[in-house]
Amino acid sequence: MRRLLLCLGLLLPAGTAAAQHNHASRGTQEAFTATPAFGPDGTLWLVRTEGSRVVVVRSSDLGRTFTAPVAVTPEPLNLDWGPDARARIAVDPKGVAIVTFAIFQDKNFNGRAFHARSTDNGASFTKPQPLTADTTSQRFETVAIDPAGRVFTAWLDKRNGPAARKAGKPYPGAALAYAWSDDEGARFADTHIALDNTCECCCLGVAFAGPGRPAVIFRNIFPGSVRDHAVVTFSDPATPGPLNRVSADNWKIEACPHHGPSLAIAPDGSQHAAWFTDGTARKGLFYARADSTGAVFGPPRALSAPDRQPARPYLLAEGAALHLVWKEFDGDKVSVRWQVSTDNGRSWSAATTVANTGDASDHPQLVARDGRGYLSWLTKNEGYRLIALGGSS
Repeated sequence: MRRLLLCLGLLLPAGTAAAQHNHASRGTQEAFTATPAFGPDGTLWLVRTEGSRVVVVRSSDLGRTFTAPVAVTPEPLNLDWGPDARARIAVDPKGVAIVTFAIFQDKNFNGRAFHARSTDNGASFTKPQPLTADTTSQRFETVAIDPAGRVFTAWLDKRNGPAARKAGKPYPGAALAYAWSDDEGARFADTHIALDNTCECCCLGVAFAGPGRPAVIFRNIFPGSVRDHAVVTFSDPATPGPLNRVSADNWKIEACPHHGPSLAIAPDGSQHAAWFTDGTARKGLFYARADSTGAVFGPPRALSAPDRQPARPYLLAEGAALHLVWKEFDGDKVSVRWQVSTDNGRSWSAATTVANTGDASDHPQLVARDGRGYLSWLTKNEGYRLIALGGSS
């Protein structure tokens, strides 16, 4: 397979970079993110944060040119600028775009998650509405379209904490919450809690095992404050399955790692996870495969040497290809490394560098169109780039 066939440039303004950090070390900041989605007509949509507002741009030529930004948020907001936080976008089979994002409600980093949508090809967005009526805290929301075209959203929710503590019971972390929309994202049904006591400061990964069957990967809090990863796969839209631990890394920490995982499901039903850990059992960036829903994940495979500071993995299953990217730092520049599997993760190509930069950058994202995977990457020096992976253009 050819390593890299297309690097399409992009002229989006690059803002202030968000460095890695803990909550206590930051004041008000500006996020530095660009989250992509392809529409059914092949249009590339990007949701960006610009200071205190969320905007969307579109490209009909694979990122060579973009429309003028369209505001999702009509008023300035205190947007969540955490290193794992970003505005999200999904476009359904009818071309309706749904955007989610979160704000900070207070100085204790309690969040509130919102959604808005566009039904006129991105010309305008509805006024943002809360994902849930509960006001305690929601963060790290994500949105995805299932194979039947339904809109699924999940987030980390703290509504159950106050009651538990009032009853004298410990309540570490947050809960994994979810909701569905059956009207193209106009409204979301009642919130449900899939399980309690997840790590409260790491983003989620979502893939689908079939219509109405989301699978969510997240950093869980296991006994002893061990913050390792797990997957919950729904058996139907209202029934989260059992907790399936990805790896026993034994990362015991009374703090927020701010470093979430990624999940993909291949056509044969196998599940694929990539994550970062600093545990006593292993340290660095790893990948593991489970043969099917609920199956035990196999031995973790290291993706890079720890001294190269590997981080921010992202997986994408598209057609016969399973793509995996991550970031590395060699002391001078940041590179995005890429591997691809054409046998559902049983074997992988050698890692290849597909892009690099000498300054700040967003986490690498993957997106698919017409059976091809693309790297979507925003950097301070180069701006936005869309890079096709494998195949021919």
